[in-house]
Amino acid sequence: MGLIQLQNVTKEFGSLRVLDGVSVELHSGRITGIVGPNGAGKTTLFRMISGELEPDLGTVTKSRDLKVGYLTQEPTLNSDATLHDEVLSVFEGLLAIEHRMQQLSEEISHKHDSGDVSELMEQYDRLSAQFEAAGGYAHEQRLEEVLGGLGFSMEDRKLPVSALSGGQRCRAALAKLLLQDHNMLLLDEPTNHLDIDAVRWLEKFLAGHHGGAVIISHDRYLMDRVTDRIIEVDKRRLTPYSGNYSNYIETKERNRLSNERQFQKDKDFIEKERAFIAKHMAGQRTKEAQGRQKRLERRLRNGEFVTEVESQRRHVKFEFDEGGALGGEILRVEGLAKSYDGKHLFRDMGFQIHSGQRLGITGPNGTGKSTLIKILQGIVPEDSGTFEWHPRVSVAYFAQDAKALTGDHSLIKEMQIIRPGISEGDARSHLARFNFIGDDAFKPLNVLSGGEQSRVRLIKLLETNPNVLILDEPTNHLDIPSCEALEAALSDFPGTIIAVSHDRYFLDRLVNHLLVIRREGYRLIRGNYSDYVELTEKNGNAPAAKSKPSSAPDAGKKKSQPTPAAEVAKRRTDPKFDVMSVEQIEELVIECEERLTAANERFASPEVYRDSEQMAQLRQTIDAIRAELEELEYVWHDRVEQA
Repeated sequence: MGLIQLQNVTKEFGSLRVLDGVSVELHSGRITGIVGPNGAGKTTLFRMISGELEPDLGTVTKSRDLKVGYLTQEPTLNSDATLHDEVLSVFEGLLAIEHRMQQLSEEISHKHDSGDVSELMEQYDRLSAQFEAAGGYAHEQRLEEVLGGLGFSMEDRKLPVSALSGGQRCRAALAKLLLQDHNMLLLDEPTNHLDIDAVRWLEKFLAGHHGGAVIISHDRYLMDRVTDRIIEVDKRRLTPYSGNYSNYIETKERNRLSNERQFQKDKDFIEKERAFIAKHMAGQRTKEAQGRQKRLERRLRNGEFVTEVESQRRHVKFEFDEGGALGGEILRVEGLAKSYDGKHLFRDMGFQIHSGQRLGITGPNGTGKSTLIKILQGIVPEDSGTFEWHPRVSVAYFAQDAKALTGDHSLIKEMQIIRPGISEGDARSHLARFNFIGDDAFKPLNVLSGGEQSRVRLIKLLETNPNVLILDEPTNHLDIPSCEALEAALSDFPGTIIAVSHDRYFLDRLVNHLLVIRREGYRLIRGNYSDYVELTEKNGNAPAAKSKPSSAPDAGKKKSQPTPAAEVAKRRTDPKFDVMSVEQIEELVIECEERLTAANERFASPEVYRDSEQMAQLRQTIDAIRAELEELEYVWHDRVEQA
């Protein structure tokens, strides 16, 4: 088992000390999560482990057999290569062997009658065995499955790296890292730019990874699913906790309460000692008072007393004013459909929302989640269908793509614009509830970070006193303490919430209904994200839409549009379909699609893609399911055409 050891490590940047005499061990057989405030030194820790930085004091040592792979937040890639070729470059050694094997094959074919052919054959056999042992015959398949798992389409793979977005570049760097033979991964915010399907795929990959990993992430759900140890980086120290993220939170809370009790006990003791010393220093008990003073000062110097508690440190505090709660149904959606450039986002969508309900909307990128909530507000027109709001609804919208705040005036001035007549003192108190403390209140708007701008936008949103909140990725740019405070406040909001989010921990804590939009369709369930996962995995399926097949006709049309399945030549089908209804066939289509999704996800499992026999069997299974699905879709279309 590989080992990384940090012993008495100190690191400074100028006069700022980031880490102070820290020691920790990291094992390649474990997955460790790193948490802590922004700027606490998490990335600095990674850079020292990778060798990019040297500690000012102390040592960082690694086992000789340890192969460390480091995913940075700003990866470097070859801009001239295509995405496929850049990721394929991780197999440079294998490709060189393959190239030499091709050369030997050509030489053997040209010299098959000469005496040199036996030596060439021996070389070829040695290289072939080396190539196979290194997984050479599966490397292209592994590459395709990792790229697919991380959300790259076949068209994306042909693009030059220079044409990729920043998020796509980060995903490409992650793909390269996962395809290499590292037994310790350092992942700095690996889920940034991943949609909900890609994050689930990454979880499964890490669960089956033969080595270990250390992960810096704000994705609390990921940390719950894959980590068995948490290290908190804060106040220049490292504090380890056993278990996953939820265990860390529970343990930390118990420690905080214990610390508070000890703080009060020590405070009372110190006050009594000082009172005794002050009373008797000049009296008959002077020597006793002097002795107590020396002992107290020594114990204070040695840090034997708790002099600070967590509750004294500042935290974000969001507060909502109650805005006229409604009763009964507040929104009805029927037959809603939307397409862009001939691509269906969703169709025949219908659901109702009642007062006080918390609806989460999630799913892969590009399925129309943000478009849906824009349609519901009249920002984007629908193609067909209807929606109707309660006449007394007051909606406040937190947009993901809102323009950056501009202006060189201070936050206090912005508060006075939002709420005319508010005094400077009251403005500062209000800003403090949103974690703008002290001099933060005088910051100009145009220098605020993304997270700070989000908090200002929330302040402005809540001043409208809504009874319905529509939130598009509200936890983007927020650190974990800010996310948790926002979740706590939203839990107390008396109105209705509709929230688009890929933050699964947020969805678990906040929502009681979940709308999952996928390319195959949509599914509405009662419960949160974990309920959804449990529901789908209980049936042996990966999370998948369970609505009409993607080839279903649009609402209002009597006949379906031509599709590849409908254009298949007339052929003999299984007689059992003759006695089945359209609805029963439709259920078989859904079940078949779900089995296909589950089979495709198995490619993410290392024990599959590292085993050529399992890979071949899985390929056969997928081909069989696809053939079955093709026949079912043909039958379904034929039956609909006859209706």
